[in-house]
Amino acid sequence: MTHRDQMTRTSSGYFVSQEAPITCADPIPTPTAPAPDILRCAYMELVVTDLAASREFYVDVLGLYVTEEDDEAIYLRSTEEFIHHNLILRQGPVAAVAVFSYRVRSADDLDRAVAFYTELGCRVERRPEGFVRGIGDSVRVEDPLGFPYEFFFQTEHVERLSWRYDLHTPGELVRLDHFNQVTPDVPRAVQFMQSLGFRVTEDIQDDAGTVYAAWMRRKPTVHDTAMTGGDGPRMHHVAFATHEKHNILAICDKLGALRRSDAIERGPGRHGVSNAFYLYLRDPDGHRVEIYTQDYYTGDPDNPVITWDVHDNQRRDWWGNPVVPSWYTEASLVLDLDGKPQPLRARTDDSEMAVTIGADGFSYTRPGDDGLPEYKQGEYKLGNQL
Repeated sequence: MTHRDQMTRTSSGYFVSQEAPITCADPIPTPTAPAPDILRCAYMELVVTDLAASREFYVDVLGLYVTEEDDEAIYLRSTEEFIHHNLILRQGPVAAVAVFSYRVRSADDLDRAVAFYTELGCRVERRPEGFVRGIGDSVRVEDPLGFPYEFFFQTEHVERLSWRYDLHTPGELVRLDHFNQVTPDVPRAVQFMQSLGFRVTEDIQDDAGTVYAAWMRRKPTVHDTAMTGGDGPRMHHVAFATHEKHNILAICDKLGALRRSDAIERGPGRHGVSNAFYLYLRDPDGHRVEIYTQDYYTGDPDNPVITWDVHDNQRRDWWGNPVVPSWYTEASLVLDLDGKPQPLRARTDDSEMAVTIGADGFSYTRPGDDGLPEYKQGEYKLGNQL
């Protein structure tokens, strides 16, 4: 019996099952110590090489709010946030991610995080005073996948700006929504995140059971993080949510008016996976930022898992628009707890780009395309359109 035999195909083309049938040949041992109770993704700390240029991008263009700043770092938050920050921009020599930070349910969960990761043999550091401004007692770890994680409960509260309509812009960013991480072995990453209490909501597979990506959540949305197959560990993107599609269009219009449309890497469009409207931007250092809106609720215990065929051209863009090659190949380095870039491990499973995209980076891949218009048959190359 194949993994597809365990699923039901829907009228929209994807498959649903009660649990994602993902198996791992080399699982990370699950500790006997209980995992910390993670609430949600809370903030990311980015190292940037030009703090002034990054400030202009994130504050002047995207409209994030400055909680506090100095010559070395800027602490930013989105409109609905009441904790100190959702994003830190820190001046440094190499553009990279210093930490993916999660808030936990209670102070006791920090003890659990220490025990959980110590049992795994991971490097663990704890600072009662916190590692950054606005955040108290915290635990930072280098996880078995090579990613730098932080867990915290205590935080300084700041004004939630939802009612400050005098400050709002047409492209208002209201929440930190999720992270996306690049890792060579997606099933191994999924298994480990499941041991932390994450649940799969959607994934991409092929008929042979190769897993190309998986979306996993703690809060009741499509994801707090996704695991994308590729050379890693790296950070694919950090995502902020808006309220409506028109907010994303307003950001595109603003970038055009500022003659900064080159910051748009992909979109706007609608994902098949997550059903969300999206836009991908690149900041001055090349860090990828997604603007995201209108995914769906996933909080019920029997929420069905959605599996997409890797050859379904609507999985990444519901309208069938091709994905630019850089979206598959480029991502940000991540740092160890000493601030040094983590070495990359190569993906050995098939890559999503290789099995779905032609050499020029643009193709239309769907089985049985005889009924498609001539310009969409076969490879759907950019050259054919030109």
